[in-house]
Amino acid sequence: KALKLAGAWDFINDLQDKLDTMVGDRGAKLSGGQRARVSLARALLKHPSLLILDEASSALDAETERRIQENLIASGSGRATIAVAHRLSTIRNADEILSMVDGAVVERGTHDTLVEAGGVYSSQWTIQTGDMAGL
Repeated sequence: KALKLAGAWDFINDLQDKLDTMVGDRGAKLSGGQRARVSLARALLKHPSLLILDEASSALDAETERRIQENLIASGSGRATIAVAHRLSTIRNADEILSMVDGAVVERGTHDTLVEAGGVYSSQWTIQTGDMAGL
């Protein structure tokens, strides 16, 4: 189940020896995105009450990232998740977003309230998406 939640099940089943495939030291034979998904699956196996994701999806393509986000949301009841991200699409659906500059929190709110506020988060969102509609 953890492999499916982390989006790793399909690519692992495509490997020659499936789960028994030797992937080298620190997963050297896997892509960055594949390593990220295996790392996430390993963390999910422990059923943590707090899951900390530090740039966890930076090596993933947008579609894989979206699927994993949906999986984590669907399975996340009873678990708090802290996600550190520069790619704002990663945290768009978070219950609360803290926007930081030079290590200090400068804004806090949901995606919609932060975009409407027109501050740092809104500026970064516009730069990353080109979405001027919400400004």
